[in-house]
Amino acid sequence: MIVQKNVSLKPYNTFGLDVNAGFLAIVDSIDDLDEIYQTGRFRSQKKMVLGGGSNVLFTHGFTGIVAKNEIRGISVQKESSEDVLISVGAGEDWHQFVLWSVERGYGGIENLSLIPGTVGAAPMQNIGAYGVELKEVFHSLEAYEIKSGKTVTFFKEDCHFDYRFSVFKGELKDQFVITKVFFLLSKNPTFNTTYGAIEETLEQMKEKPSLKSISQAVINIRQSKLPDPYDIGNAGSFFKNPVIEKLHFEALEAQFPEIKGYPVGDDAVKVPAGWLIENAGWKGYREGDIGVHENQALVLVNHGMGKGKDIYRLSNEIRRSIEGKFGIELEREVNVI
Repeated sequence: MIVQKNVSLKPYNTFGLDVNAGFLAIVDSIDDLDEIYQTGRFRSQKKMVLGGGSNVLFTHGFTGIVAKNEIRGISVQKESSEDVLISVGAGEDWHQFVLWSVERGYGGIENLSLIPGTVGAAPMQNIGAYGVELKEVFHSLEAYEIKSGKTVTFFKEDCHFDYRFSVFKGELKDQFVITKVFFLLSKNPTFNTTYGAIEETLEQMKEKPSLKSISQAVINIRQSKLPDPYDIGNAGSFFKNPVIEKLHFEALEAQFPEIKGYPVGDDAVKVPAGWLIENAGWKGYREGDIGVHENQALVLVNHGMGKGKDIYRLSNEIRRSIEGKFGIELEREVNVI
């Protein structure tokens, strides 16, 4: 395992924030994790696992050791005429895995195309987009228990999946490192095209629904709405879409007839956070090198030399603004360090 000292994390986070790690270790095996967590070499160091760096906001440097998860590998474990069970290393790029699956005719994750980050991060926050959540195709995962060094298997019911949530963000936070994820994908998929602008985009593309066309439609939509981190620093959606009581939504609808909302069961409504932020006047806001993206209010951006602490401060100002105008408390989707 190669360990570097006093390394800039700018290339390893999509906000492009130039903060330093005391040590950076590239981890590609369980043995590497053992060396970090079970031997005396780094016993006194604080430790942090980093995947694709697409869901993290560094407000300062990290004085300990950052373990960059590079555990790779994609393989078919078993298959039938109906479905296929696939094992994927946690360090694999999520979007590349989606393309790999689409190319082979395995359905279920095509609507999750172009989501940044690694496969290991996907179950941590139960990623979702365009009417699909990861939990719908999740079979199980293997995770390294930091305290014991043992590999533990978690099945779907063990993960306590919820909206952008799993047990690894709750009661088991910082206790495990996900090393491998197993997906059950379909060989005879049912296409989901009703959410967002997928159907409209397919019509513009002059394509019928298929794994490849839906994946490309989602890519086109995301590219039209969300900035490329290579062009401007960002971590995608900064806030979760809040779920509020139905009565609260009805009161807001009476005051703001154009408000958007999607029913969640009988008594709750999910409200797009981007709509709230835009209608509170934040879309396109800029303060020095930080701001809110001009095309998507849900995305906070670093125009170049911005600081994480300033992006964090801006997020607090937005949260106070939304609570004051709509009585809704926004929750960050991004992990703040």
